[in-house]
Amino acid sequence: MTNTTSMFRAPILALVFATPLLLGAACTTQRVTQPLEPAVPGGEYVIGPGDVLQIRVWENDELSVAVPVRPDGKVSVPLLDDVDAAGKTALELKDTLTEGFKTYVRSPDVTVIVTQINSKRVSVVGQVARPTSIALQGDMRVVDVIALVGGFTPFADRSDIRVLRPSGTTMAEHRFDYDAYLKGKNPQDNILLAPGDTIVVAE
Repeated sequence: MTNTTSMFRAPILALVFATPLLLGAACTTQRVTQPLEPAVPGGEYVIGPGDVLQIRVWENDELSVAVPVRPDGKVSVPLLDDVDAAGKTALELKDTLTEGFKTYVRSPDVTVIVTQINSKRVSVVGQVARPTSIALQGDMRVVDVIALVGGFTPFADRSDIRVLRPSGTTMAEHRFDYDAYLKGKNPQDNILLAPGDTIVVAE
């Protein structure tokens, strides 16, 4: 009797101990959805890789260039070679360039303008006229981006739009009812978007 009980007990114990390990493995690969915290309104624009800059040095046309910010965050500037640009505002980069040019130019007057914003992007997928990725131009909200992609298709579920935002190893989610918003309900749901957001419009 004892031997028979032991024969059944061993597989059961093995299953009991194995179950938490299997569940743990599943949790590591499962996408976890959590509430999305609204983006904070931006101040001065921060330059990023892919942006295009117009750098001008007054009365020094040979030093004035239009340059893209490389993937390593640097720009190539006459006399100064590679200069860190990513992570700086246009004003901060101006100060950096001014200090650098002082070695070669007396009282350099430098201007930095971001002519193309390519580093801060959001994607729109699903039932919209033109599913695409677009550059964030300043502080933009859900309704702004939907308008830029041409609005909805006739099959769109306008009452259940989702904004997905990567948050570490999880995916934060925000739901937006477009029709309710047009009726003046829940205006706070038309949230500010952040770089990397994806707007999903399902059927």
